[in-house]
Amino acid sequence: MKCFVACTATNPIWFVKTRLQLDQRKPGFKSYSALQCIRDIYQRHGIQGFYKGMTASYYGIAETVIHFVIYEAIKAKLQQRKHRSYDDDTKTYWDFLEFMMAGATSKTFASIIAYPHEVARTRLREEGMKYRSFWQTLGLVLREEGFRALYRGLCTQLVRQIPNTAIMMSSYEATVYLLTRYLSPKDSSFYESEEPEQWEWQGNPTEESPLPTDSASKSGFG
Repeated sequence: MKCFVACTATNPIWFVKTRLQLDQRKPGFKSYSALQCIRDIYQRHGIQGFYKGMTASYYGIAETVIHFVIYEAIKAKLQQRKHRSYDDDTKTYWDFLEFMMAGATSKTFASIIAYPHEVARTRLREEGMKYRSFWQTLGLVLREEGFRALYRGLCTQLVRQIPNTAIMMSSYEATVYLLTRYLSPKDSSFYESEEPEQWEWQGNPTEESPLPTDSASKSGFG
């Protein structure tokens, strides 16, 4: 749900960014600013114009899902290979290097599987009405330019995403490790109240045992 909200809220920003990147003004013309781009989009298409290509962004959420599924699977295999559980408190530098490799591997597979949505999203954000919907764009690109066009720019995407994801996942694991190891709550058993000791009468068994002082005061004795 959070991914859908984030895509909806930030789509106008990415839309303006893509339009600025696709601007092909010849040298000598006045530069196209972000404010001019926003004004032009609003005048031509209204508020809805800023959300063109948002459907492709929704499909792009699948990339994140695939990435984390593969990452957790690789992580579980690494833990199983070392015969250690997830609750093991000890971590070494090699563990975090493995987390980086797991993040890079999972992101590579996820990006390759879901990359066509990036092409469709960029095409939908172009000026003009040639591309109207997500599936229509994918079909049109496939018919006119072939299958390879759906993966145009993939190498650049991987160069950007793989190091970023590797650093992000290892940083995440390191943060969780430090917080749980050094900033974990105190042992809850320390705060549990101890049961009062049972008072035993050590006198003659035939004699009636006297009440403890605190019990006697409460009962009206003494």
